[in-house]
Amino acid sequence: MRPALKQIFPFLASLFLLSLFPLSGGAAGAAEMKGDAAPLSPQTQACIDCHKTYTPGIVHDWLSSRHAKTTPDAALKKPALQRRISAAKVPDDLSPYAVGCYECHSRNIEKHKDSFDHMGYRINVIVSPHDCKTCHPVEADQFAGTKKAHAVKNLMSNPVYHSLVSTITGVKEIKDGKISAKEPSNAALMDSCLGCHGTKVETKGMKKVFTRMGVVEVPELTNWPNEGVGRENPDGSLGSCSSCHARHSFSIETARKPYTCGQCHLEPDVPAYNVYKESKHGNIFESKYHEWDFSAVPWTVGKDFTAPTCSTCHNSLIVSPSGDVLAERSHDFGARLWVRIFGLIYSHPQPKSGNTTLIKNKDGLPLPTTFAGEPATEHLITASEQEKRQGVMKGVCNGCHGTNWINGHFAKFDTTVQETDAMVRAATALMSDAWNSKIEEPTNPFDEGIEEMWIKQWLFYANTVRYSSAMTGAPDYGAFKLGWWEMTNNLRNMKDLINLKKAVKSLSEKEAR
Repeated sequence: MRPALKQIFPFLASLFLLSLFPLSGGAAGAAEMKGDAAPLSPQTQACIDCHKTYTPGIVHDWLSSRHAKTTPDAALKKPALQRRISAAKVPDDLSPYAVGCYECHSRNIEKHKDSFDHMGYRINVIVSPHDCKTCHPVEADQFAGTKKAHAVKNLMSNPVYHSLVSTITGVKEIKDGKISAKEPSNAALMDSCLGCHGTKVETKGMKKVFTRMGVVEVPELTNWPNEGVGRENPDGSLGSCSSCHARHSFSIETARKPYTCGQCHLEPDVPAYNVYKESKHGNIFESKYHEWDFSAVPWTVGKDFTAPTCSTCHNSLIVSPSGDVLAERSHDFGARLWVRIFGLIYSHPQPKSGNTTLIKNKDGLPLPTTFAGEPATEHLITASEQEKRQGVMKGVCNGCHGTNWINGHFAKFDTTVQETDAMVRAATALMSDAWNSKIEEPTNPFDEGIEEMWIKQWLFYANTVRYSSAMTGAPDYGAFKLGWWEMTNNLRNMKDLINLKKAVKSLSEKEAR
């Protein structure tokens, strides 16, 4: 038998056997495997009949999902607060069937440069936010304007941040007694910064892949695979819904649990997950989460959960036991945030636009504040908008805590933000001294020893203290674990190293005369 036929024959044989003995009886078999199932379209049934053999994990994961167990038509009949679908109407070809393989992978073919012919169907490799928008338009539109959706551009199209990324990642060499940095490879970027921020995925034609079913021709994609939150997709959309709603169950339970946020929001630069685990809220979660209902919509405080997770504070639809709405659902994850405690290099009001490349400060730099701490006000939300957003967040807190408790917490937090900014200003004053004294070179502000210490002051230590204060109840993070101890010690070490380098420079200049 010729080689090509050897590769194709197992696939043809398996299809023949499937036609004689369909595994688990098609849609009925799906129901047996994972409870009641909604009607499947003929196209999705064909996908499942084959993929039960070749990618059974994906099939079983999908069978556990709400997508597999209900139809858009049934979803639209639920009361507004219980509805998990924001479209007023769904296309007729979708509404009577479960949201299955074909329903997701065949959307908007004309926009997808990653579409291809597969076993008689035209499908897309990537299911993008624009595709999910078919049933979830409000969520998709909310997300589209966020910092998360623009995460790749905000990082890689900002020359300052791009310089930081390029300096940190990639291979370093020692040449002539100096450290020389090579441009980071795509692999290094995808395994580090762009693993969370996302990559730009483009199509470079077709390629042949050798699989268990034989040779399959598929699109060749750049910077793939990747599920970064700001991924730029081949259909022009931004983001990856599966960053939080992991495929193929797309579970709201998974998205609501802090483990998902903890994939990217962790120490040393964004220590939210680490601080949460040490906090009283995190303590209650770890002790009681098995008693909670993570799938309920709306999410009732005190009934479905008894302490907040990340999604409670930032985006879930929260109601009181009497049904009063405490916070509307939003996929704009900054909608309840008034201050940006992720210092760049200082805390500042939240940006007006999720596309932060639009920002220019008074010094002409693409940063939300100057090195002296003056905010780029025209690009940041107003005081009244800050007050409005803080009011929404206080409303979430008010589901469990009294007004006096809440006001005390936020007053403490405001003070902490001001004090950490003061510690960053002190470090920046030392850094400016080093640049002005020409013992460090400011062309790239991230590639020398004192500069790295300065970066730690605002990117690691000040951020940690702010997150510890914002999420309250993790005092060791505020004190010793990347907190006040490190800020103080780092400041002293910066000063000592500057003095030492000044002395060496002075001595060298004397010897040269």
